[in-house]
Amino acid sequence: MVSYEYVLAGVLVSLLGSIFFMIISSTLGGKKQFKAAGAVKSNGIGNGEFLPEMEVEKSTDVVIVGAGVAGAALAYTLAKEGRRVHVIERDLSEPDRIVGELLQPGGYLKLLELGLEDCANESIDAQKVFGYALYKDGKDTTLSYPLEKYSSDVAGRSFHNGRFIQRMREKATTLSNVKMEQGSVTTLIEEKGIVKGVIYKNKAGEEMRTYAPLTIVCDGCFSNLRKSLSAPKVESPSCFVGLILEDCELPHANHGHVILGDPSPILFYPISSTEVRCLVDVPGTKVPSVASGEMANYLKTVVAPQVPPQLYNAFMAAVNKGNIRSMQNRSMAANPVPTPGAILLGDSFNMRHPLTGGGMTVALSDIVLLRDLLRPLRNLNDAPALCNYLESFYTLRKPVSSTINTLAGALYKVFCASPDPARQEMREACFGYLSLGGICSYGPVSLLSGLNPRPLHLFLHFFAVAIYGVGRLMLPFPSPKRMWLGFRLILSASGIIFPIIKGEGIRQMFFPATIPAYYRSPPVH
Repeated sequence: MVSYEYVLAGVLVSLLGSIFFMIISSTLGGKKQFKAAGAVKSNGIGNGEFLPEMEVEKSTDVVIVGAGVAGAALAYTLAKEGRRVHVIERDLSEPDRIVGELLQPGGYLKLLELGLEDCANESIDAQKVFGYALYKDGKDTTLSYPLEKYSSDVAGRSFHNGRFIQRMREKATTLSNVKMEQGSVTTLIEEKGIVKGVIYKNKAGEEMRTYAPLTIVCDGCFSNLRKSLSAPKVESPSCFVGLILEDCELPHANHGHVILGDPSPILFYPISSTEVRCLVDVPGTKVPSVASGEMANYLKTVVAPQVPPQLYNAFMAAVNKGNIRSMQNRSMAANPVPTPGAILLGDSFNMRHPLTGGGMTVALSDIVLLRDLLRPLRNLNDAPALCNYLESFYTLRKPVSSTINTLAGALYKVFCASPDPARQEMREACFGYLSLGGICSYGPVSLLSGLNPRPLHLFLHFFAVAIYGVGRLMLPFPSPKRMWLGFRLILSASGIIFPIIKGEGIRQMFFPATIPAYYRSPPVH
């Protein structure tokens, strides 16, 4: 029979062992430098208990860095798919930007697919846009979107960028599986070549960690994380100077207006029922000083004489009011470095000149594609297999992204004034070609609008413009000088478009089906 002394000794040893284990655990835990975000399991009144790290990792499926247009739309989309999403945004107050205000019809169709169309309606005083009015040397032509086969609600949308983003953030946070937090992400957490999550500073300035099988970086054009996930080559061709014209009517209602000015284009489009955005393109990386009054003088003496008469008084009033802002335009071809556990999206991944307003359309199209690729996967825990599978994303996105990117870069160069006679002829030919109507009008506009994402059609229309320009030079009869200028026009057109195509990837752009990643199937677990 077992003596009670042995039983008592066993109980004491067990008790002392438990105490010793708790002391060791608390000592080791005290050496950790970071708090685990989401590690507190709330009981509804602010108290909670810390969860083990592995349980913390399982509590989030996707970490999204940034809650701009791409990040907010992605958070809502993935959460609707049942994913648990943690969004970290540097500043959750309403953004105040002078770009990202025009959504093409192709982008609006993507909003409809994502169920976010109510974020770009009358609740933010968004305006429908049905096409463009193009001005050159006192002449103008109207280019309408080919919307005949779509419902009456489908059109472009223009709005205050900040209002649009806030509505999407609000809609995302209505879902219980979205956690949206203000904080600045500083570093990706990487272990053995696999991204496990991010380190960030929260609103209180505390350094935190959050973990997830997949981290999606959408932290915008000034991304500090893109170098970890791509090999970026950022170009800055020009700057936009922004004004808001108040209580004025555009010559062509519900249309964007593009003035082929000197030295570069001037844009007007509605952003509310009472406001018109004006963007003046200034080539190069420097603009006249606003503080010294140089900018106001430049706008009054160089730009104002080129503004349509109907907008002249409102333009001058906006300049005199003094709320003049500027930003650098950037372009960057997508050049990803596939990394297990992470992916880039939005302007942190790919940028184009904002002249054509295609950025949001590309971002929303990428989100629809990524959602569809992730949909068959029950979990995202096999990072290497997921990374291999998502290489298909970079090829499948090309029809939309390369069409809009190439058109934006090419049109900007064609629309800018130049002392080169061949470039001058190309600019004149472009205006003349678009003014012809029919396929010469709706063909390019369907490409611009994101309704016809076919790179080959873009290539054919671009060189049709060049050939049209050569034809103009041969009339009424050719001469050696005119023939030489026509030859130089073709060379100039080639010099504009081929470098852009090369940056996009010739094979991915025109022959995507020849790339093995095009056929990747979801990993099977």
